[in-house]
Amino acid sequence: MTTRMVQLAQPKPNLLRFPDRRSVYWLDELPPERNGSTTTFELTPHWSQLCGRKRLNSGFEQSRSSPQWEVNVAALSAYPSNRVCSLALPRLPSAGWVSDRPLLASLSRAVQTAVASPRVCQLACPKRRQGLYSPHSSKTSLAPPHPAATSSRLQLLALPKSDHPQYAQDHPVIWPVPGPVRKAVASERVQVLSQPNQRKALFQGYDPYTVTLAACSASASTRLQELCLPLPRKCKGK
Repeated sequence: MTTRMVQLAQPKPNLLRFPDRRSVYWLDELPPERNGSTTTFELTPHWSQLCGRKRLNSGFEQSRSSPQWEVNVAALSAYPSNRVCSLALPRLPSAGWVSDRPLLASLSRAVQTAVASPRVCQLACPKRRQGLYSPHSSKTSLAPPHPAATSSRLQLLALPKSDHPQYAQDHPVIWPVPGPVRKAVASERVQVLSQPNQRKALFQGYDPYTVTLAACSASASTRLQELCLPLPRKCKGK
């Protein structure tokens, strides 16, 4: 324990005691002096070990002399069985499989020379609706046959909403100041009230916890006593 306490009591080393540092890194001591060029890179023993080639394992056995090896006589005279031959065949599609239909189907001569009947031409025309604009319809079809009469309730709802009689418009940003206001002179009482309260700082003897005499002799009004009471739902069981 004493040794640890003595070690902790030692001052921290001054890392700035070498002002003329030769490296951009933070070093506790200067690098050793060199006789030759100072820009020559030198490998450490560990880096030299890592740069060497990887050595073979001590238990490695050279079992194959070459990546190519000879095929034995039994493999050369082997004959595949029926099962191997069946597995070597490509997989056939199912019985109900149908090939994809071509993208552009060829049309028959009858379809190319077909003539639409009057009923088909009638069904191919767009549907006409009253009240909607159609480029094929006449202007007379847009107007209703009889003008619609509006009720008094609709006319009342169609009127714009008016302002309330007591509504006050926004005060203009710039308005003329009357002459008496320009010539007004503040009284002594107004000047006293316009001055900010002067308070001392804490180091000047100001005590923020001091209660004034007016606050000590103040009495709560009836409204304050009413507001101090808890809500009835919270004191229902009492």
